[in-house]
Amino acid sequence: MSIPAVKSGNVYTLTSANSSASVNSLLGRRRHRHKRNLSLGAPPTTSSPGASSAEAASPAPSASPLSTLSLDRKTFLRQKQSKQLQAADKSWVRSDLRRGCIHVHDWLMPSHPRPVLCTVDTTARDIAGRLDALFIQLHGGAVRRLGDDERPLQILNDYLSNLGFEDGWRAQEEGMHAEIGCLIRFYFGKPRSVGGSERVQLSGVFNVRKGKLALPVNRWSKRQVTLSGTCLIVSSVKHAHTGKMHILPLIGGKVEEVKRHSHCLAFSSAGPQSQTYYVSYDSYTEHLRWHRMASKIASQRVSSVDLSCCSLEELPPQLFYSHDLTHLNLKNNFMSPHRGVPALTRFCKLRSLSLSNNALSEFPLSLCDIPSLTELNLSGNRLSCLPAEVGSMHNLQTLLLDGNLLSLLPTELSSLEGLTYLGLSFNSFSCVPPVLEKLRGLERLCLAGNQLSVLDVAGLQWLPVHYVDLRLNRLQEVTVADSEQLLHITQLDLRDTGLQELDVTCLTRLELLRCDRNSLSILRVSGHALKSLHAAHNELRRLEIQPAPENLTFLDLCRNKLSSVPDWVCETSRLEVLDINYNCITELPVWLLSSGSLRKLLAGWNDVCQLPERLESSQLEVLDLQHNRLTELPHNLFIQAQSLRYLNVSANKMVDLPAASTSEDAFSRLEELYVTNNSLTDKCIALLSGHGLLKVLHLAYNQLQTFTASKLARLELLEELDVSGNRLRSVPTTILSCQRLHTLSAHSNCINTFPEVLQLPEIKCVDLSCNELTDVTLPETLPPKLLELDLTGNPRLNLDHKSLDHGAPAVWSHGYTEASGVRNKLCVAALAQDSFCGIREALYGVFDGDRNAEVPHLLQCTMGDVLAEELHRGQRQEDYMSNTFLTMQRKLGTAGQRMGGAAALCHIRHDPMAPGEHGGGCFTLKAANVGRCRAVLCRDGRAMELSDVHTVREEEEYRRVRQHNAIITEDNKVSGVTDSTRILGYSFLCPSVTPRPHVSTVTLTPQDEFFLLGTRGLWELLSPAEAIEAVRNVPDALAAAKKLVTLAQSYGCSDSLCAVVVQLSITEDCCCFCEPPPPPPSPGAPPAALAYSSSGVDAGISLPPTSSGTVSELSSEFSTSEMSSEVGSTASSEEPPPQPESQMAPLNPAGRVAVRRPANGGGGFHRQFSGALSDNGLDSEDEEPIAGVFSNGSRVEVEADVHCLLRHDCTHIHVSGANEPPSSLTALIPPPAPPSSPYLGGDSGQGTLGRRGRANGSVACQGRNQDLIEEAADAPVRKQGGYFNAPAQPDPDDQLIIPPELEEEVRQIIQQQQQQEQTHNQQAHTLWPLC
Repeated sequence: MSIPAVKSGNVYTLTSANSSASVNSLLGRRRHRHKRNLSLGAPPTTSSPGASSAEAASPAPSASPLSTLSLDRKTFLRQKQSKQLQAADKSWVRSDLRRGCIHVHDWLMPSHPRPVLCTVDTTARDIAGRLDALFIQLHGGAVRRLGDDERPLQILNDYLSNLGFEDGWRAQEEGMHAEIGCLIRFYFGKPRSVGGSERVQLSGVFNVRKGKLALPVNRWSKRQVTLSGTCLIVSSVKHAHTGKMHILPLIGGKVEEVKRHSHCLAFSSAGPQSQTYYVSYDSYTEHLRWHRMASKIASQRVSSVDLSCCSLEELPPQLFYSHDLTHLNLKNNFMSPHRGVPALTRFCKLRSLSLSNNALSEFPLSLCDIPSLTELNLSGNRLSCLPAEVGSMHNLQTLLLDGNLLSLLPTELSSLEGLTYLGLSFNSFSCVPPVLEKLRGLERLCLAGNQLSVLDVAGLQWLPVHYVDLRLNRLQEVTVADSEQLLHITQLDLRDTGLQELDVTCLTRLELLRCDRNSLSILRVSGHALKSLHAAHNELRRLEIQPAPENLTFLDLCRNKLSSVPDWVCETSRLEVLDINYNCITELPVWLLSSGSLRKLLAGWNDVCQLPERLESSQLEVLDLQHNRLTELPHNLFIQAQSLRYLNVSANKMVDLPAASTSEDAFSRLEELYVTNNSLTDKCIALLSGHGLLKVLHLAYNQLQTFTASKLARLELLEELDVSGNRLRSVPTTILSCQRLHTLSAHSNCINTFPEVLQLPEIKCVDLSCNELTDVTLPETLPPKLLELDLTGNPRLNLDHKSLDHGAPAVWSHGYTEASGVRNKLCVAALAQDSFCGIREALYGVFDGDRNAEVPHLLQCTMGDVLAEELHRGQRQEDYMSNTFLTMQRKLGTAGQRMGGAAALCHIRHDPMAPGEHGGGCFTLKAANVGRCRAVLCRDGRAMELSDVHTVREEEEYRRVRQHNAIITEDNKVSGVTDSTRILGYSFLCPSVTPRPHVSTVTLTPQDEFFLLGTRGLWELLSPAEAIEAVRNVPDALAAAKKLVTLAQSYGCSDSLCAVVVQLSITEDCCCFCEPPPPPPSPGAPPAALAYSSSGVDAGISLPPTSSGTVSELSSEFSTSEMSSEVGSTASSEEPPPQPESQMAPLNPAGRVAVRRPANGGGGFHRQFSGALSDNGLDSEDEEPIAGVFSNGSRVEVEADVHCLLRHDCTHIHVSGANEPPSSLTALIPPPAPPSSPYLGGDSGQGTLGRRGRANGSVACQGRNQDLIEEAADAPVRKQGGYFNAPAQPDPDDQLIIPPELEEEVRQIIQQQQQQEQTHNQQAHTLWPLC
């Protein structure tokens, strides 16, 4: 049969000559179907005989060389093969940058996308054909119908370009992934609402009859009945198989029992044309359940309806049954001003209407015909002007026009006498519109984010407004006016305007002034009516307020350059809160501390050396004096300040504390005391017993040697105790008196006896790491609330081990710790791999989800694999770090649509020298970050920042955000979500917020001591220089990371924290070390085993990385088990190109590390832990027991370690080859876990589990007399301390599989390797007699 070639636009298809008469439809409808022209990848075939010879000989440049099928919907749904692009399809796409592929989802089966080959000139009409329209959905939100002339591939390319892909070829590769559907998705036909199923309350198949029972024409029939939302949905009799439904609104209707029929209900709608359906149920229980549910709905009177994000172009018909509708929200839809909006005039009682973010390009005139409207929201549209007809909306009180393109207002707007609030923020106004002077009822005027350059204060006298918002304008000048004409202005917002001086003394009735985040050096304000002043983040050296503000209650002057507290503050008799953090203040006057009204004083990060010796009566409740130079506090502080509940004097030079009271029987009201990082000695312990109400006590990093048992017994209400970083040898047994204690942090001491803290009923977190414990005795039953028990870094702890002479000089080693916040939810994660894709590379990272734990965990599990894939692409390797972050946006899947997280990644790699140059190359550190996670390098004792934080305060970022019409809220957050303009996830904010990172590259030198990575909470309280100084003299990386976290918590951080410290030992020799030579073969082992060994390391053959090929499938099991197909997997869908692969080992059934493994870095604390939450999706009952783990059920995660040091006189790493017989070492090689998990990943894993608890910092010196790696024994042995050691359980099925196309190449490499080994053995035997 002849099959003529058909060309439709830029989509080439082959259609059958008689296919247009097909009558088989998907749902059995008897009607003709038009053919859909889809360019779906198919195997290459020969040219059709019916094709023209000219076309066959010289096809168009944009034509696909593949034969493609024209499918109707039935074939489209039935053909589930060829879902992936074939190799020929990809070759066709890659041959031209103007070509590409989009994945189209069907509205009935959205989980099975189909690839469609097209070019940038292909229109939506060409792809969709004549049957259905093509729809587009961004980040899982609303669905929009594409116009016939819109070009889908060009839309996809523009989206990827805005996302951050600068290389067109790389963007083309990204667009061919089916997983891109979580970011941008195309549909054939409008998909059903995702939230529709959530509204279904009851459903079933019952006997149904319509109309009156007395009429004999109506018969009972089986139908599908659904109670969804506020409607009863009944399937049609004639169209029961086609899905046609009848909708019966129940609001205001009736639900009655029918007595003449058993188990029967009558459903009637409201209104003059009401309808009635009779439904007969099978049982009384079913009948009663439907009656109760439907009666509640019928009794409702809905006056407010929310239809936001429903992809509406027109109003749904059932909405018109709500006659009493007063509030309607149509935000984030696509309402047409000519079709959908005019129907709103049917609601005669409508008072509030929201049409924001509907892509309206013109004002809908039909809105002027709704006289009852009092509130109208048209924000986030594309309005460039307002019509004169808007003046007829006389009842309008609130009009929101933010985020449009307005530059002028019509004069007819002055007729809106009732208008009280007008929102004009983020438009294009260059001055205050003159028409506003005639709006005498206007109270609030919002002009934030416009183009005002001059603030004409005199012009404000004609405005009747009380509140003026001018933030985020680029003001250059503020003019002065007559104060008598400006009595009506009470609130003024000038944040982020770039002002250097400000004088608003003419505003004599000003009550609230916000001028944060400017460059002010002088500020003058009238104090007649001033109640609140916010002037933080400026450069203030002088603050003048005349007269003294008697009504002032709140004063924020933090982060300025004040040298003293202004004198007029003493005259404020009502001041309650004073924030002067981060200034240059050297003295706090006595009248300030003895104020009768001041309740909260924040004076940290100043230069105060001494406080007044004696205080008078003080009403202070919160006193923060951290980061000053205090050596002592007033001796009567606690006696005079009897209301004091919170005191923080951390990071001072305190040597003693004042007495709590004059007698031992009196108690103070202090509940929280922070004195971390001082010089306190044992004598201060006796003074703490007077604080009987103390709940939180932080004494970390002092000089304590003993903690008096009797004094601790008096702190019965203590809930959190931190004594880390001292010299304590024991924890008193009287700690059992603290029955409410839930957190004990005592790491970095000299404790040699395990305390009886596990007998406390409320204990959740115990951190005894980095001590001198020799034995651990656990109770038979662990506390029910225990979440974390950290025993890492105790080198004297009795563990069954064997010593192996196995070491090499360490170039880098790491330590990390994670700590949950006060919400007891760990929203951070760490990534640490000392050996990444080979011994010359390492990868470290931290991830912060702010308030979500899902995104950090996904990044931890996936980002290492993605980076390895990018490294092996071979194209533009300088962009591999940026592409890793951009690809992660797709890998986050649906989790990244509404959630996000910050990330910082550091990759160390060895760059060989160019040919002809001397030396062996150098190590480079490439750092990338988004959000507020940052990395800092210590070079020669100084902090060198590797990261940058992008916010709207940067001019370039602000312009980019505003270019995409985003709104910036008062707290400087984009759309009120995040204050970072570059962050992973939050794809619904794209392209205003993108994942493109800041990337920096440095060459490591011998002067580089270490680098550290931290999350947002760490850097908010520690500057890079302070962090470097705090841990520079800490010899252990784990101890350094713990110290950073502990300091941040004591300084006031209540969020989750994560810190990674990587110590460097870069020398000139490190840059030219070679791969280790192959070990001599062992007799008796088959030579061919080398190719398939999972533990052999050889200099002549390098294996693929764990993120590609077959290894990628293994390493991605961990992450893909917790992610649906919408989220995406760590493994790439691309065919893995032939490339080097790193060393791997089989996974155990539980996907967990079951033994300790040798380290490549020095001084490692190797963590072993397990939890009932199986990371690979297995049930806890199926998991193998993990060494060193104590579990009391479902939540406890406990850790043990082996203290490891490496011998410094070794020059090469000795690893057992595949030809050696299985020894204890080779049998105990641990199975690799996903490399992106720090505790499941590579070598030298150091860190604190702390998945739920607070893992605080630690300091411990390494033992210098140990030079052996301690390895777990073969047989499981229970020691006296309760530790279990289990041998590895390698899975025999997890073997390295060589792809067929690489077999010949691998065979040749194996033969070459065997020849080299034979030559090496012969030389060894030749030299043996000489020895």
